[in-house]
Amino acid sequence: MSVLASPRDGAGDGAAPGADPAPRRASTRRRLFDAAVVLIAEQGFSATTVDEIADRAGVAKGTVYYNFASKNVLYEELLRDGMDLLSGSLRRAADATVAAGGTRVDALDAMIRAGLDFIAGSPALMQLYVAELWRTNRTWRATLTSVRGRALTVVESVLRDAVAAGELSAELDISLTASALLGMVLVAALDWQSFQPDRSVEDVHAALSRLLHGRVGTGPGGC
Repeated sequence: MSVLASPRDGAGDGAAPGADPAPRRASTRRRLFDAAVVLIAEQGFSATTVDEIADRAGVAKGTVYYNFASKNVLYEELLRDGMDLLSGSLRRAADATVAAGGTRVDALDAMIRAGLDFIAGSPALMQLYVAELWRTNRTWRATLTSVRGRALTVVESVLRDAVAAGELSAELDISLTASALLGMVLVAALDWQSFQPDRSVEDVHAALSRLLHGRVGTGPGGC
């Protein structure tokens, strides 16, 4: 996620007086999210201060507290917002593929590509998400479980449709398979971004696509 530059402000974002406050607040929250995700990925949650987040976002410290009750709440909302964006991206990819006449397995393939594209554009966010999966004592654990569930629900719905259409085996463990597919995309993308950045998204997608069709599809070697 990129940090959008803007002048320092008070409780708003420097827009003209009398402007609709909803777009202004949404813009301010987006800048705070962008600033927080980069800083926390660079130096950790505990080491990142509200002052640093405000300075990186180009706003006054009071603006942070105007939009979020605390740093914890900001981070919790950051995780929710990011995973909601990912879930929406996956859903749109699946729907567009089916609408164009593709199979549900094609839709899963399109979701893999959408996931890779999303992570390539927001690597810091995904690093934070994966790191939080291993921490069970955070106040936002329930939120993390909820937003993870939203992304999985999208994948599970396509898997169920594929089973109903006879494209996948009726014996498929939908819940575990959805987790495996989402996890595959997250881990492969992070490995790609961290250790193999010279590879293109098309290259990475092709590798995961072959895995999908070879291990999940109903053809030879499939379920």
